[in-house]
Amino acid sequence: MLAESLKLALRTISRNPMRSFLTVLGIVIGVAAVIALVTIGNGTTARVTADIAKLGSNMLFVRPGQFGPGRASTTAKSFNDRDVAAIRDQIGGLRAVAPVAQSTATVIFGGESRSSSVIGTTADYLVALDWSLASGRAFLETEERGGRAACIIGETVRTKLFGATDPLGRALRVGNVSCEVIGILAKKGQSGMGTDQDDTVLMPLRAVQRRIIGSSDIGTILVSARDGVATSKVQGDLERLMRERRGIVAGKTDDFSVNDMTQMLETMAGTTQLLTGLLGAVAAVSLLVGGIGIMNIMLVSVTERTREIGIRLAIGALEGQVLAQFLVEAMVLSLFGGGVGILLGLALAYGATTALGVPFVLSPSIIVIAFAFSALIGVVFGYVPARRAAHLDPIEALRHE
Repeated sequence: MLAESLKLALRTISRNPMRSFLTVLGIVIGVAAVIALVTIGNGTTARVTADIAKLGSNMLFVRPGQFGPGRASTTAKSFNDRDVAAIRDQIGGLRAVAPVAQSTATVIFGGESRSSSVIGTTADYLVALDWSLASGRAFLETEERGGRAACIIGETVRTKLFGATDPLGRALRVGNVSCEVIGILAKKGQSGMGTDQDDTVLMPLRAVQRRIIGSSDIGTILVSARDGVATSKVQGDLERLMRERRGIVAGKTDDFSVNDMTQMLETMAGTTQLLTGLLGAVAAVSLLVGGIGIMNIMLVSVTERTREIGIRLAIGALEGQVLAQFLVEAMVLSLFGGGVGILLGLALAYGATTALGVPFVLSPSIIVIAFAFSALIGVVFGYVPARRAAHLDPIEALRHE
């Protein structure tokens, strides 16, 4: 009976190919949207996770103020050189401590210029971020102490300003400051937030403070723990030290934050996964719309074929056979739509991930779920028209024009 029902369903669908295609269009769009959005979301999550992991799981960020929903603070005082020295001297198990004072300035060489990020820091910045040099050298201790105008440039700055010219030893103007290029950073590419990490200029902290920012403030302190040292212990030690140095008594809210890279990684991954799930759920609504479309067309089909149904019932067809005929027809339509939707969704996801520069992370489970859901929609929304056809009175059906 199932084989006969399938044969009749395919014959009926082939009679009206355009109507059949329009019937399953909602299923096609719904399945394609779910697969494309979930795949893009998975790729984005993988990209963000990989970018944060590049900084190392033993990295901590110390910043003035509190960050997060309902915790923003704009009145907290910045750090200073003495805070950095205290961390180096009083916290054990550290690999590198790098103060950071950041600004944006126009960088000029010859007739070329661009606005780039200028970071005042020490040689420990490269150690903390595991950022190697493509050529040249890092800052010397004497350059850091004296605030010499030396700079290390990123690959984007090198390409845009110098082209094929070797920048080492040449004078680059950062704002109103002329500095010698002593090194070129290895290429890192874009971050998970879309920021070009190579569009940057590193200078000694004191040079940036005195000649570009005009203050001794330090906006961030990067702290890298040694291998084998728990970042949770280092985080606790940092919080106790900073509360003591900033005079925060028990019961008062901290005016600084210490963020563990592992925590940031988990938060970012959790956020992107939540957004992916929400987008997938929104796209799945169109599957319900497609199911309603199938039900409406099947009801029309029952009305159009009432006389045919009456003849089948009159010559001995059972109600179950008529029910199976229309139910199988609805399932074939929805499964066909699901198959086409899967192919379309994969093509859209591949194109989008390629354009966005994120990995193509295919989840087999979402394909199975989408296909199974499309079959379920065929059963659920096809049952009402099929039941209506099966319960037609043969005599009244034969009279139908």
